[in-house]
Parts: sequence; structure tokens; C-alpha cells
Amino acid sequence: MPVVVVESPAKAKTINQYLGSDYVVLASYGHVRDLPPKNGSVDPEDQFKMLWEISTGSKKHISAISDALKEDNSLILATDPDREGEAISWHLEEALIKKKIINKSTEVKRVVFNAITKSAVTQAMASPRKIDMELVEAYLARRALDYLVGFNLSPVLWRKLPGAKSAGRVQSVCLRLIVEAEMAIESFKSKEYWTINTTLTTPRGVSFDSRLIVLGGVKLEKFDIKTEEAAELAVQAVSSRDLLVTSLDAKP
Repeated sequence: MPVVVVESPAKAKTINQYLGSDYVVLASYGHVRDLPPKNGSVDPEDQFKMLWEISTGSKKHISAISDALKEDNSLILATDPDREGEAISWHLEEALIKKKIINKSTEVKRVVFNAITKSAVTQAMASPRKIDMELVEAYLARRALDYLVGFNLSPVLWRKLPGAKSAGRVQSVCLRLIVEAEMAIESFKSKEYWTINTTLTTPRGVSFDSRLIVLGGVKLEKFDIKTEEAAELAVQAVSSRDLLVTSLDAKP
């Protein structure tokens, strides 16, 4: 009987009911391999080579899948349809190849479904494909960065801030952005400036708001008119002059 592997035991039970006794449906219980928490698990000097090990809790699940494959040389990987699910399928295949449970003659298929219904499962089983290596490579890049950032920064963080949590690829950058934004807020000093605005009307009677952007042949920057007195002088300078509209910004 073909061996079908999904991620959770609850899914395995339901899908087994849909597929019937012609299939063996087992669960991987999530990821089966990971990078060992030691120096050298990712080597940036060797094209970011990654060293994997089967996690302790996954060994029994790999053994169960291996035992089932001894009875049938057909493996159907039905993990979740996202990046992590694709990676789990890839890890499973790689681990089983390394254990010599499957080989080049083993029929390995990848199926995905977005709903746990009989019709969705049946349709997915009828449309198998290969493992999507682009999704796997996206996972590998994410996992390598997680390791390199966390493994190298966390010890520094623990030394500088005893009791602190570990550093992360995303959270460390987000924390930096938050700190920089807060520092900008704290260092902000209000500065007075004025703008000259008026309402103009076209020959057809259409009115629109306008803002003075050039005074005395010089383009006005944001803080050029610094005081109310300067603003009044600017108004006096243009009140009796013809105004030229140089651009229009339409707002919904």
C-alpha cells in the first residue's frame, strides 16, 4: 500500500478515512530535521552548507514511516502547501534517502490540498507533482539566516543584558526600527513655519485650493517663512500680482 505522510496525526486519521484501506497514512508531527545548535551548522565559507540532524522526538516517526515503506515502495508526501510544508516533505525525502529506506526506484510524489475534505483530497491525489525546490530554497535561506543571526547575536545579547531573550532575524531588526523611531520622537524639536494658501477660481468658475511655492523668483522651502510677520510680507508681495499655476494635484 502507498504510504501517505501528512504533518499532524489528526489530519492523518481523517485523510485515512477518505482514502480507505488501500493507503497507509502517517504523520510526521511537523519538521523532522533541524540544524544542531552548535557552531558550524551553517558554513558561510562553503556556499552556506547546512548540516542537518534528525530531532530526538522525530526519530520514532521516521522509523514508523520507514517500516511502512518496507511493505510498499511508494511514498506520497502530503504536507501543508506552504513553504514550511514543502520543506518538511523535502526533509523527509532526504532523511529516508540517507537511511537508505528509499532510492532512485522509489516512487515519490508530492500532493497538496487546501481543505481537508474528501473531494479536495481525492483531487489532490489525482494531481501529484514533484517537490517545489524554489519553495525549499526559500525555506533554506530563511533557516540559515535564523541560525546565523540568532547563533551569533544571542551570546552577545546575553553578555550585555543578562536575562535577555535570544536575538532573532526579524525581531532584532524590528526592535532596532522601533528604537530609532522612539529616539527620533524624543529628539524632535518643534519649529515654526508658515505657508501661504489661497483659493483660486478658473474663468469657468471652478474653485481650487492653492499654495505659494515661489516668491521673488526663489522656490520656497518648508521652513523659509519662519514668522507670522514674514508671512504677512509675503502675502503683501503677491496680493497685487498675477499668479501662475504650475502644477495640479487632484485628490479623490
